[in-house]
Amino acid sequence: MSAIRDEKAASRLLELAARYIALEAGRETLITPMRVDISPDRKNATIYVSIFPDTARDHALAFLKRHKDLFRDFLKKQGRFAVLPFIHFEFDYGEQNRQHLDELSRKLEN
Repeated sequence: MSAIRDEKAASRLLELAARYIALEAGRETLITPMRVDISPDRKNATIYVSIFPDTARDHALAFLKRHKDLFRDFLKKQGRFAVLPFIHFEFDYGEQNRQHLDELSRKLEN
């Protein structure tokens, strides 16, 4: 039962993160929330994001870290969480690695 609740909370956090980023971020950089890890006590959550172009990664992560308290306020208004988690944003290296593997496999096919 707890796993289902955690999955729903993670899904809701991902949806709200995407909505907040779409409202607040600039249009020069594409920031996409990819996945969420929530701590077992549900007091902390890490949102992993993909950023395009790669050259804007540091700027985009700085933006997200500056806005984490504002995003938490957004969660208070928009989300219904029993425990409102503290938010941390991280770059999703797994997505970057997957894209690199796709690129290598395309080169092998040619």
